[in-house]
Amino acid sequence: MSWGKLLQPDVVLGGPITTLTPALLERHGLKGLILDVDETLVPVSLKQASDELTQWLEQIRPVASIWLVSNNISRTRIGGIAASLRLPYLVGARKPSRRKLREAASSMNMPIEQIAMVGDRLFTDVLAGNRLGMFTILVDPMVNPSQTNKRYPVHAAEVWVSQILGASLAPWQE
Repeated sequence: MSWGKLLQPDVVLGGPITTLTPALLERHGLKGLILDVDETLVPVSLKQASDELTQWLEQIRPVASIWLVSNNISRTRIGGIAASLRLPYLVGARKPSRRKLREAASSMNMPIEQIAMVGDRLFTDVLAGNRLGMFTILVDPMVNPSQTNKRYPVHAAEVWVSQILGASLAPWQE
């Protein structure tokens, strides 16, 4: 498989994770979600999920099993966020390694094709999910409300390199 295909998300949401709808999951036959944490759910500069994220999660729970899988090695940080959201989690995933994604997917007890890897990074989240044969969803990084002008140079570089390698990153249209 080419690098362009490995870095190509199935859906580019064009917004934060809170814009992911139950209808989109149902349309693609998705019954499970593996979610990245830092910058996907919670800005790295914050220690807890927003009320908006908690409300979004309550809309998604009825239609999908959910696991958190983070490259972050801090059980204190990721475990605290997971506990507040009442979700199982794995830390130290080393994505694009597939090992922890496979472990979370196995715990869901459903076909890998019915599980989406959702994250804000192409070279970790999308690449790992695609390597495992999952549906992949790229979201915009979650922004700390006190840092709305923050730039994400690593994200910009990943997008640039991915496009050079052939990935199309146009936002998904319903």
